[in-house]
Amino acid sequence: MRRLLTDAARTLAPPREDRHGPLPPLMLTLTVVTGLVDAVSYLALGRVFVANMTGNVVFLGFALAGTPGLSVLASVVALVSFLLGALAGGRLGTRFAAHRGHVLRAATAVEAALVAVTVAVTAVAGGQVTTGVRYTLIVCLGLGLGLQNAVARHLKVPDLTTTVLTLTLTGLAADSAPAGGAAPGPGRRTLSVLAMLFGALVGAVLVLHGHLALTLGLVLLLLLLVSVVTHRLSDTDADWIRPPS
Repeated sequence: MRRLLTDAARTLAPPREDRHGPLPPLMLTLTVVTGLVDAVSYLALGRVFVANMTGNVVFLGFALAGTPGLSVLASVVALVSFLLGALAGGRLGTRFAAHRGHVLRAATAVEAALVAVTVAVTAVAGGQVTTGVRYTLIVCLGLGLGLQNAVARHLKVPDLTTTVLTLTLTGLAADSAPAGGAAPGPGRRTLSVLAMLFGALVGAVLVLHGHLALTLGLVLLLLLLVSVVTHRLSDTDADWIRPPS
């Protein structure tokens, strides 16, 4: 337990010599964003995921089989949007390959702009999810989360992918002491799971109480926070800005 708490503390407040600098807490914030966004997409947009593509592909299979309440079109639009976002994220990673801070700053700024569109559209619609609103949100959020996922892959911060927890949970169990492993990063992995859970919980409570625009506004606020903090911390020559070897 002491090791887990120590690792968690180092993730939330990285020591000066940490190879990834301020990236771990920033990536945890993006993991909360993922939970919030998937709460919106699943609960308000008709049982579709815009961040969790494993679940979305499964939903597509169910929809093709004729399962009531699932849409082939919504799943395909989400999947295509995510892939286009990931493509853009890959290009950002190539353009700013030598500076991880610039990659994260640019990505979160673009993602924030996409989410700002969803906030505006939802506010204009008065919280009513018409067909037009639904697909606008699916496209914008899918693009944003695809971008986020690609950039997280480029940043290579261990156990902080921001959108996928399957491998994180597998590592938490498979590398644990009962399994005979050394359990590297148990605190970080646990925080990643809790961050996603927290985002999903808060998002679900807000959406189920009719606060769709507020939920998206919270997502926008978190993205702007990450972008601004990254901008302020990127104008240095610290080791963390350089890609890991």
